Amino acid sequence: MTSPIRRLLAGRTCAAFATALIPTTLTLAVVRSGSAADLGIVLAAELVPMLLLLPVAGVAADRFPARRVVLAADLVRAAAQFGTGLLLLAGPVRIGWLAVLAAATGAGVAFGNPSARTLVAAVVPAPDRLRTNARLGVAGGIAQIAGPATAGGAVLALGAGWSSLLTAALFAGSAFTLGGLRPLHAPAARVRAGFAAELRGGWAEARRHPWFLANALAHGVWHLAAGLLLTLGPLIAVESLGGAGSWVVVAQVGTAGLLAGVWAAGRLPVRRPLYGVAVGAAAQALPLAAFALRLPLGVTAAAYFAAMFGLGVLSPLWETELQRRIPLEALGRVGSLDTLISFASRPLGLAVAAPLAAAAGTAAPLLAAAVLSAAANLGVLLLPDVRAADSGREPAPALR
Repeated sequence: MTSPIRRLLAGRTCAAFATALIPTTLTLAVVRSGSAADLGIVLAAELVPMLLLLPVAGVAADRFPARRVVLAADLVRAAAQFGTGLLLLAGPVRIGWLAVLAAATGAGVAFGNPSARTLVAAVVPAPDRLRTNARLGVAGGIAQIAGPATAGGAVLALGAGWSSLLTAALFAGSAFTLGGLRPLHAPAARVRAGFAAELRGGWAEARRHPWFLANALAHGVWHLAAGLLLTLGPLIAVESLGGAGSWVVVAQVGTAGLLAGVWAAGRLPVRRPLYGVAVGAAAQALPLAAFALRLPLGVTAAAYFAAMFGLGVLSPLWETELQRRIPLEALGRVGSLDTLISFASRPLGLAVAAPLAAAAGTAAPLLAAAVLSAAANLGVLLLPDVRAADSGREPAPALR
């Protein structure tokens, strides 16, 4: 493994771990001295600018060197978390200021996400990308496990302010690790159009790839269904599967499945990567149906393991296919559309789960989500460019 790839893995691991610390830190800090409504304000303050700025961030990822955009995004997040730490150490929680700093963090996430994807394509040789994306997936999965536990321990032992300062240090480490990376090849000089023209060019490039649009929309359905599952699953576990501990068991088994999937992704002999993406996403229908039918705990846990294993496999495969099939000069704009659909869909699923359950019970929404998720993701296999085997060819130049 070359030095640039090691630096990439180290920096992205720092950023993933820092990102995983934030929700638990904010939740414990606000709930201790505020209310659920205050927590909703702070979390919304982070999500809204993230969604609004993603198209802008996609243009920035294609207009400027990815390492510089990632550097700026991580420094913004480091500064926002440093400010959050000082604010929490200073005294009573001030929701207004926390919301402002959360919005800055959301802006950093928006700009960092598409540029990080472009950075992988710029510094990692094509034959090494799948294995690198799989390693990044393992690091992200471990961060999702360790982050909340670390944040909770830091808040209980030292206070929420120190947890935020730790988060700031990790983002700073990511910034100075990734900011020094150099691309494999100097970017080709090109005449830059205006912002609106480049934004339209990104949409035109996305439309040039039916496989991308079909998968991005299918992933939106997947995330919507995941929001339903994360809301209704614990309720069903408490009512029918043995109490709150049963949901903990299911969640832990799912985490093991996720890590196993991302570990396996770089080792499976996949000739048609988008087949793996489609089947991996469609596997989410299994736990949706298991919870809806209130199957025994062992069966439900196994179904959730299979779904999370599928997610672990599809994530590196999808990232690698984007980096292979989408021209580098358009990857930021096209990839930001995929991220936007995913980021917006899951909160929608979380929001509509309770009203749907109140109107129709828990089984009907979960079964409907299972059918839609499976149909949407397996339906992409009907497209010829999805069924085609991996040709290894470089993508055609992007539309301007």
